[in-house]
Amino acid sequence: MSSTNLARCWIAILATDGFEHSELTEPKRLLEQAGAQTSVVAPGNANEIRGWRDGNWYGRVPVDVVLGSEKDPELINTMMDRYDALVLPGGVMNPDRLRLEPNVIALIKAFGNTRKPIAAICHGPWTLIDAGLVRGHKVTSWPSLRADLENAGAQWQDTEVVRDGQLITSRKPADIPAFTDAVIGALAKAA
Repeated sequence: MSSTNLARCWIAILATDGFEHSELTEPKRLLEQAGAQTSVVAPGNANEIRGWRDGNWYGRVPVDVVLGSEKDPELINTMMDRYDALVLPGGVMNPDRLRLEPNVIALIKAFGNTRKPIAAICHGPWTLIDAGLVRGHKVTSWPSLRADLENAGAQWQDTEVVRDGQLITSRKPADIPAFTDAVIGALAKAA
């Protein structure tokens, strides 16, 4: 792991029920270990979200920031002022549900309009498609997303981590150390 100190960095981790447990909790732990402040951000009005592991519900994570279900440009602007990076965990249900939330897509697009890092792992890149951010970029993901990403104009690669501009993508839980190091490296470079 990188020894960079991210004491002044704030990272939004965007998820909802059905996130792959390790793909949220492990990057969160590692980013905090590097000194960053993290906030779990979720649509709706729940004060916690449920994780998924090995085909079953597993664990709950407190929600720090609620996006609500309706588009809220003021909230999106506030978040853009506060956060230095966006992390999108995977799990099949999580990004599939997030793609239907207008505020979620608005937030991802807002990050896309900056040079701030956007990091997505496993099925997380699905939301990048809906936000219109993959065309012309090199990405990776869980293998079942390959056709979706290529149909959206991305250049898919089967590798542990891909960094192309502000986008950082990884394939699976085993890639979490490399994924998190890439996020830390991007934030250290921007600092």
